[in-house]
Amino acid sequence: MSIHPTAIISSEARLAPDVEIGPYCVIEGPVELASSVCLKSHCFVSGHTKIGPQTTIFPFASIGSIPQDLKYQGEPSQLIIGAKNIIREHVTMNPGTQGGGMITRVGDGCLFMVGAHVGHDAQVGDHVIFANNATLAGHVVVGDFAVLGGLSAVHQFVRIGAHAMVGGMSGVENDVIPFTTVLGNRAHFAGVNLIGMRRRDFERQDIHEVRQFFRQLFEQTDVPMMQRVQDMRDHYTSPAVDHIVSFMTQQSDRAFCTPERREER
Repeated sequence: MSIHPTAIISSEARLAPDVEIGPYCVIEGPVELASSVCLKSHCFVSGHTKIGPQTTIFPFASIGSIPQDLKYQGEPSQLIIGAKNIIREHVTMNPGTQGGGMITRVGDGCLFMVGAHVGHDAQVGDHVIFANNATLAGHVVVGDFAVLGGLSAVHQFVRIGAHAMVGGMSGVENDVIPFTTVLGNRAHFAGVNLIGMRRRDFERQDIHEVRQFFRQLFEQTDVPMMQRVQDMRDHYTSPAVDHIVSFMTQQSDRAFCTPERREER
């Protein structure tokens, strides 16, 4: 165990024998650090926070501070962070609340660039990338391999589907369907995330069916969207399309990001 003499560590903290804690770090309360966790320097970690193996946290990150929610009344909610995450400078992550299930959860293998924020009760999947200053409000769900562009902001209770891409400086008010790209001041559907699917080694047939599904979905405007989804679901064999249909038929508080409407001149 390597602990710099300037670090301040609570007697309640539980540390694996091979953690590395750099200069001027503060660990406050019953924090748990798993094997090979590294806090570079000037990190603040507090509360009922658990950090998984081989996660690295860079200077001036604040991990586990109380939620930015006026309804929070000091309940012992948790922040659970998985393995092999990279949490860069000035990142903030808050634990859950009584009204949101008591747990904020981050998966494995994620990258949080400078200034990213994970709000209370958010659920972030595996291998997610937050570019600089990408932010989540409370209760947001982010699927595996999603990418959030720099300076993007996601509204509370929004769902970001797996393998989706949110463009930089986008405000996301509605659910982002898996495998799609969204962008704009108020984010709208901008196409299929082809680059992401190819990087994840999806078969050409899967990519073709996903493209066909969205083309058909958004061309038929005379039928309600969910009726279109139900009518189309049996015409595709790709597991990727099955995942899209499952996402779209789940209960949600939000509509979907759809193509931008263009006024005729």
